[in-house]
Amino acid sequence: MGFFKVYARALGLLKPDRAVASGLALLALACAALQFLEPVLFGRVIDLLSRGSGQSTLGVLLVWGAAGLAGIGCNAAIALLSDRMAHRNRLAVMQRYYQHVLAMPPAFHGDTQSGRLMKVMQVGADSLSGLWLSFFRDHLVTALAVGILLPMSLVLNWRLGLLLVGLVVLFCTVAGFVISRTHERQAEVEELHSRLAGNAQDALSNILVVQSFARLQAESRLFGGIVRQVLERQMPVLNWWAALSIMTRSASTLCVMAIFALGAWLNGRGLASLGEIVSFMGFALLLIGRLEGLVGFVARLVLQKPALEELFAVIDTESTVPDRPQALAMGRVRGEVRFEDVGFSYPNAHPAIAAVSFTAEAGRSIALVGHTGAGKSTAMALLQRLWDPSAGRITIDGLDLRDMTLESLRQNIGVVFQDNLLFNRSIRENLLVGRPEATQEEIEQACRMAEAHDFILRQPQGYDTPVGERGVALSGGQKQRLAIARALLKNPPILILDEATSALDAATEARVQKALKALMAGRTTFIIAHRLSTIREADEILVFESGRVVERGDFDSLVHRGGTFAELVRSQMPAPLALVA
Repeated sequence: MGFFKVYARALGLLKPDRAVASGLALLALACAALQFLEPVLFGRVIDLLSRGSGQSTLGVLLVWGAAGLAGIGCNAAIALLSDRMAHRNRLAVMQRYYQHVLAMPPAFHGDTQSGRLMKVMQVGADSLSGLWLSFFRDHLVTALAVGILLPMSLVLNWRLGLLLVGLVVLFCTVAGFVISRTHERQAEVEELHSRLAGNAQDALSNILVVQSFARLQAESRLFGGIVRQVLERQMPVLNWWAALSIMTRSASTLCVMAIFALGAWLNGRGLASLGEIVSFMGFALLLIGRLEGLVGFVARLVLQKPALEELFAVIDTESTVPDRPQALAMGRVRGEVRFEDVGFSYPNAHPAIAAVSFTAEAGRSIALVGHTGAGKSTAMALLQRLWDPSAGRITIDGLDLRDMTLESLRQNIGVVFQDNLLFNRSIRENLLVGRPEATQEEIEQACRMAEAHDFILRQPQGYDTPVGERGVALSGGQKQRLAIARALLKNPPILILDEATSALDAATEARVQKALKALMAGRTTFIIAHRLSTIREADEILVFESGRVVERGDFDSLVHRGGTFAELVRSQMPAPLALVA
């Protein structure tokens, strides 16, 4: 995005507050007029005093005092309104960004580090807030003074006015040159800052790996290498801005000297009064001083532009699974699931599944088995609309998933993962994720069914005990039973068990299996399993191989068939296979 396009969009975000923004613009115009009036009145006083008109001088002084008080009032109103508007809209942008990122599918999150996303939100929102504050509180007045009121100085004395206009144009030209030399390099710096945030988050979220594999020094060197790249690219930018800062600070002196020299020459020829010279010196000091601030503001805009571009890029990223315009918000479904010649390929990859067709009647249990990469998890990801099929369609109760809203689809599906993810909140808050309105009685009933109630009561604060980041304060079995209780509390008609017991020991698995039976009762259940002993009671087993369903049937019939499933069973539990045979 171009420089002006980025900042036009940034100001456009204030549309909900356009009444306040318009009021601030009018106040800024009044401030600019009052500031322009002060040097004029000062010059007028000088002329009157030089002529000995004391009575008239008193009247001008009273007008000057009134103008000063009005200016103070305008500035106070601008400060109050701009601060509130900036903070209000900063939080609105953060909320919009956060909601958008949460709704993005795995394809987006798989390509973008969470640390980078957080950095983009925080830095981008802070940059917007700073822009709105500085623009309306300080620099809109400068822009109006330069663009509207500066030409009015030509009416006062066109010769001195032309000199002042020329000096301002020269000042702005030099600043523009510096901006043109630095904005691309600053974009590179911002990209490296994002890499820093992403790498740091990656290492911290895998701290056990870092420490277990003695990677402290390696990760530190990696971070330090990026820091050095930041400094290498940042220093030339800072040098340019330091040079501009020196020039702007000397500009006031040069402008005053030039106006004084021309004014003295004009005064000697009767073409400028002493008061006009004083007024123009006041104009010069006022405008150059404000332009110095404006140059600093533009410098910050150049530095912040890459951060805003990243923010807008994330907000503009479209979901790969959007709701259709006429999508239906479904209530509770019966739970009949049908795959009709479904095919899907991940980006830049071979087909993950191809021509998959089956029907899961409401209330039945379907097991999906096969080697890693056979397509089981992909099929279940498509059922949740984490992706959309590239061929065929999936229906629930006869309705294509793409004709349902994502919200209503996922409200009808519960998932128990192999690695159950918990929020760094209390046990109660984690349980209420799927059903926030549940009562304490309902929570406890779900936990009893999931074999979790007793261990929860043994925690220091019971249901209000914090579980730590990713549930680190709990054992694997405890986390699994909480996940089951969470799914029970949600009470979905369709359930996905994704390797729900594979990481557990035998004793813990026995307790969890009892909880899973309670969870599966009366629900359409899909069981992804490598441990085949857990799927003996499934109504139907689908055997996946290379993205296709190669066998289907119940456990005993598939073993008797002696095909792919029988080989899988033989590799895990040869004794039961022999008994069946």
